[in-house]
Amino acid sequence: MGRAGRPPQDPARRLERAHRILDAATELILKWGYDKTTIDDVAQRAGVAKGTIYLHWKTRDELFTALLRRERVHTVAELREREPECGFTTPGELFGRFALTLLGRPLMRAMLRGDSEVLGKLARRKRESGPQLPLGGPLDAYVEELAAIGAVHGEPRDQVIVISSIVYGFLFLPDVRPEDAKLPDERIAELVATTIDRALGIGEPLPPGGEQVVALATRRLLDGMAEAAQRKLALSLEA
Repeated sequence: MGRAGRPPQDPARRLERAHRILDAATELILKWGYDKTTIDDVAQRAGVAKGTIYLHWKTRDELFTALLRRERVHTVAELREREPECGFTTPGELFGRFALTLLGRPLMRAMLRGDSEVLGKLARRKRESGPQLPLGGPLDAYVEELAAIGAVHGEPRDQVIVISSIVYGFLFLPDVRPEDAKLPDERIAELVATTIDRALGIGEPLPPGGEQVVALATRRLLDGMAEAAQRKLALSLEA
């Protein structure tokens, strides 16, 4: 719906412009940090008038919310691109790839670790609200489905907490280790995968067809993650 007093705009052009603004904001925030990036800077980099940005978002914080929501969409899309042809056949394989994907996206990496150089005042808000992985409710259904075929042992609700704790723990690991003892991202991802599968009791033979069931459940999880991320992004891009 267009704004009162303004002629309706082509939705495709408006969406393209919004993404161009978000591209500029991402580039500048990663270069200078959130606190030093102004709406004027973003407008100049995106090639639009300052007032144009306010046609999309009322405040700089709203723009950043849209930017972060788009990053989550891109994260899930990239994770799906990393899916093996046969699918992810264990939770560890999935979340190892997930960790590697997050670590490979600078803005998501900064958000997860509360990087004050990149986020500025937003780092404090992030610490107050706690870290958030772009998983959502589908994770509960995923673990319950795997538990039903014996691919995960223990109480499903407990195992959801176990998965989240392991992923977070390894993502924050570099922050508590000396610079010369930090691990490469690929090794962190391998440790996430191994630790999750061991913690969930993976390793015993699955029933016939079990790996296919796990792969299908994983695709449903990724579909749910993608749908949730797209829905939230759409709210930030509405006219």
